[in-house]
Amino acid sequence: MANVLVAPLSWGLGHATRDIPIIRELIRRKHNVTIAASGRALALLKREFPKCNFIDFPDYPSPYTKSRFFVHDVIKTMPSIIKAMFRESKKMSEIAKENKFDLIVSDNRFTVFNQNIPSYFISHQLIFSMPMLMKPLERGSGFFNYSFYKYFNGVIIPDFSGKKNLSGKLSHLKKKRSNFYYAGILSSISKKKVREDIDYLFLISGPDPPRGELEKIILSQIHKIRGRKVVLLGKPEESSKRILKDGTIVLSHASRKECESLMNRAKFIITRSGYTTVMEVAELGKKALFIPTPGQTEQEYLSKYYEKNRFFHSVRQNKLNLERDIEIAKKFKGFPKTRSTKENARLLYNHFFKQHID
Repeated sequence: MANVLVAPLSWGLGHATRDIPIIRELIRRKHNVTIAASGRALALLKREFPKCNFIDFPDYPSPYTKSRFFVHDVIKTMPSIIKAMFRESKKMSEIAKENKFDLIVSDNRFTVFNQNIPSYFISHQLIFSMPMLMKPLERGSGFFNYSFYKYFNGVIIPDFSGKKNLSGKLSHLKKKRSNFYYAGILSSISKKKVREDIDYLFLISGPDPPRGELEKIILSQIHKIRGRKVVLLGKPEESSKRILKDGTIVLSHASRKECESLMNRAKFIITRSGYTTVMEVAELGKKALFIPTPGQTEQEYLSKYYEKNRFFHSVRQNKLNLERDIEIAKKFKGFPKTRSTKENARLLYNHFFKQHID
């Protein structure tokens, strides 16, 4: 039995949810898991794994603002992020001294590693997507990432390496490296054989203020859509349920088990094009309409990539017309059938972790 630290970045819930199958596999193998996170990610993981140990681990400052220029906001926030990384590195040293970890799994936390402990990094962004005027910086972002990857035993990429993949250029570079492992889809949601009795499921996730803005837009149009509808607001710190005049059910939050049930029951899903959510939709073989976070270049790139490959339709938030865009999205084919997350988590464990903790 080994002691394992899992530390997801807490910008939204995506990093935390894609780590759930990894945590499940570690627990299934009888290992002790300590989770280091903050904010909504910490709240969610405490609900999912109440028997695990937890550390409130401060995040980097979030670059999300009301501005649509995400990359500009990231650059502006970079000095604060770098300072936070130094603080994170210092705290990680303290945590490593206080606890005897046998393995560290960092999801996009660049300084969560220890030279004396096997450490692995999870990311689907080997480079960062940039707007047209800043394309030369994409290569520079790759060098930035590589400068940290060298401190880790390996890099886990939650995608497939073939042509039919979910991340496109973000994690499929010409030059391959031996310590990169394409793990396939890592989703906290599994496919179940249930009756599809929900016509439309709306998943409103991510950090505020963009999350709140999308909530207002959807709730102002949802009465125009016929059928049984459920809206998840992505607020794990709250616990509320209300029913709108047209019968739409609005939930502040659902556990992973409840969300899994709702997504399996849904005939169609409307959500952000955040990568973790995309993996969940692909795992279930569902059709969907994607609404990228304004100015979030990764989501905008993925939306265009899926549109080009006829996987999924997407629309900008300020152009959203639910009646029109849902009908367009239904004509797209969805993502091809893939290997299940459960199998991917088992293979990942055997490929990387087993050598250190079994």
